[in-house]
Amino acid sequence: MPREYPRKLRVANELRRVLNDILRDDIKDPRLQQVSVSQVELSGDIGVAKVFFSTLVPDSDLDPIIVALEKARGYLRSRAGELLFLRHIPELRFYEDKATKHGFKLTQLLDKTKKTSNQLIDDDSHSVSSIDNDIL
Repeated sequence: MPREYPRKLRVANELRRVLNDILRDDIKDPRLQQVSVSQVELSGDIGVAKVFFSTLVPDSDLDPIIVALEKARGYLRSRAGELLFLRHIPELRFYEDKATKHGFKLTQLLDKTKKTSNQLIDDDSHSVSSIDNDIL
């Protein structure tokens, strides 16, 4: 019978938490100050970890962040090994999590739509009041 909270999922969540702690507390590279790990997906044998990171840095400035993550890969893996009670620490592979940026852009679009909608309502109310004044 499958467990409700399988080992692979528990390890992925712990690895995500530990990597965020390391990025926040140990890594001094300024390129990684605004980076956080949003999700970790593990292979079936827990040998490879897809580490999805998010940042609010524009896409044009993403290359230095990827270079910095690749440079810090060995340190992140060894430090995670010190903090996690695992026999083998998975190989880390980094991917941008685009969902965060899409969500941020969607929120901006909704805010813009709301402002436009409110302006149209205000314009309509001014038009109605001027028509009322013309009738009177």
